[in-house]
Amino acid sequence: MRLTPRRRAVVALLVYSPLAYFFVGWSVDLVIKLLLRLRGGNYFGCGTGDVGLLDRFNGCGVSSFHTGYAVVELVLMCVTVVAVAYGLARWVVLPVQQVADTVTRFGPNALGLRLRSTGPRDETRQLADAIDAMLDRLADGYEAQRRFASTASHELRTPLATQRALIEVSLSQALTPDQLDLLSRQLLATNERNEKLVDGLLTLAETERGLMASNQLRLDRVVGEVVELHRRTAADRKIELHAELAPATVIGEEPLLDRLASNLVFNAVKYNVPGGWVHVSVTPEATFTVVNTGPAVPPEAVAGLFEPFRRLSGERLDHGGGVGLGLTIARSIVTAHGGFIEAEANRDGGLTVRVRLRPVPVRTDR
Repeated sequence: MRLTPRRRAVVALLVYSPLAYFFVGWSVDLVIKLLLRLRGGNYFGCGTGDVGLLDRFNGCGVSSFHTGYAVVELVLMCVTVVAVAYGLARWVVLPVQQVADTVTRFGPNALGLRLRSTGPRDETRQLADAIDAMLDRLADGYEAQRRFASTASHELRTPLATQRALIEVSLSQALTPDQLDLLSRQLLATNERNEKLVDGLLTLAETERGLMASNQLRLDRVVGEVVELHRRTAADRKIELHAELAPATVIGEEPLLDRLASNLVFNAVKYNVPGGWVHVSVTPEATFTVVNTGPAVPPEAVAGLFEPFRRLSGERLDHGGGVGLGLTIARSIVTAHGGFIEAEANRDGGLTVRVRLRPVPVRTDR
């Protein structure tokens, strides 16, 4: 049977109690004798005498002792009591100390370190399992950050290399006006993509630290403004954009909610087909939904669309002008607002993205 801290405490108490009783009785007896000896009196009416450390009895049957030896005995008893108590205390908390040692060794170079506790599901097992679950989450976070940093550096390095190549070409030879115009447009497009990427990374960093402001906002109005802003783009792509917006109030930060709605509506228009449609809705329960037609999306690929720089086509560079952070930023914004976001593939193609935020209760006058 494994000894948990609780059982160890019971054992320690059973072991220490008789020892403590013996040492306390012995020390009290020594203190009384010392006090009487220092006062020059008798112990229970019997004479005193200087004898050795070993007990000898006088005519009254009372132990006589040497004062110096008695002081040494008393000090040794106190040291023994403290040492035994300390040793038992360390033994009792040993399982917790082992847990602390494991957590201390956990780090970027030891992400696989776990307690893996076995045995009955007692309080120690529950603590170990909870810490293992926490370490799993930390390891996932470490790995996600590592992947994100690696991918972000690649995404930034590629357009920078493109810019450098274009500049080297322009310096190596004289360009015609048409070539110069083409080069300028390519440099401008690459620079715009870099700006979008940096802006997306900054938005992610802002949402990771939480909301900077919390105000009551009409979600339907924020979404409605975004829909009107994208109607021209949808019309140019021959896509019908519908909106059904019921009044809904939420607590949040307006620029972030605007960015959330813009990302979802823009993606729905961008990843669509000619002659398709986009339907945007807001319910009084603060549920914001965007449904669009488009290419078929494998159900198993939907969850990966929320990962940074993940695209359905599998291409790292998006020639449509995006940087692969739209749904990642949307998820981060929703999380910062205490909400929930999910996506599902439509049977006939396209996606349904649903955001649930916490509505502000409507006050009614009695």
